[in-house]
Amino acid sequence: MRSELTKALALGALIAIGGCSKQSPPGERLASAASPSAQAGPTDVREPSERERAVAPAAAVKLPQTEVTWSYPETPVGPMSAVVVLPERLPDERFAVLLTFHGTGEARKGPEKGARGWLDDYGMTRALSRLKHPPLTAEDLQGFVDEARLAKLNTALAEQPYRGLVIVNSYTPDMLRGEEPFTKVPPLAKFAVGELLARAARETPAIGTPQTTGVDGISLGGRAALAIGLGNPEAFASVGGLQPAFDLENAGPVATRAAQARRRNPALTFRLLTSDGDYFLGATKAMSAAMKAAGVPHTLVVVPGPHDYPFNRGPAVYEMLIHHDRVLRGLPPI
Repeated sequence: MRSELTKALALGALIAIGGCSKQSPPGERLASAASPSAQAGPTDVREPSERERAVAPAAAVKLPQTEVTWSYPETPVGPMSAVVVLPERLPDERFAVLLTFHGTGEARKGPEKGARGWLDDYGMTRALSRLKHPPLTAEDLQGFVDEARLAKLNTALAEQPYRGLVIVNSYTPDMLRGEEPFTKVPPLAKFAVGELLARAARETPAIGTPQTTGVDGISLGGRAALAIGLGNPEAFASVGGLQPAFDLENAGPVATRAAQARRRNPALTFRLLTSDGDYFLGATKAMSAAMKAAGVPHTLVVVPGPHDYPFNRGPAVYEMLIHHDRVLRGLPPI
């Protein structure tokens, strides 16, 4: 016959294990573990099994950040590839989704290498690691620092830490050149929304709703992201462009499409980011002015830096990740 202390400890272990189960509310689990009708008599309390003891620790183990590559030998826009970054997470956690597009340099590398542009060429892997351990520094931004802006970013990260996104880094085919930036984008948009985002909803820890989905890109990728977002506003909650490759004459058409997109999705948010050394600084400011005149709410951010790889590895990648991680959780842009 076990002592009363031994029986009490064993009963407590069983109650604790019941409290970790996901099958019934906490109150029901506790009542079930303690109820004489559900347990053996007081003199027959058994020791918990190894499986029961392992339930609670296993449920708390985080899965590591991982990558998965999706390859498509044939699509309406030619061979395509996407590299998807899954954040560190608990098994049942779900995240907002960010669809990204790279610039012209990576478009010329082909789908497999090009789709890795944000990761291998623009410093996304390092940025994701640094965002877990703020504050950010001038070194993180490759020396392109506006002290007031950096302070705002760090204050925001201190108040609302970076949570994480499912990031779908799509290859950006070099097919969007010319004076009219919208005529060639529909097949790419159909593939990105109908295939990539739909697959992310099925196969990744994505929340998988338009209200938790964003799109962004840099240079050629900024042009693609804005064109796709403006043409498919019901698929997104946030649309951004980093140093987007538009001309001055595109400002009016972009604003008109933005106004139309907002009528179709009044909750849609827009953010334009450029830099003082950006080739497209004037065009981006003109787009912002035209959007303001059209009554389209949006954010315009101008930071230091050139239109080049060091900028992509510095302000571009951090600004993009922080922005969408915030707004897709319902937080205001910085």
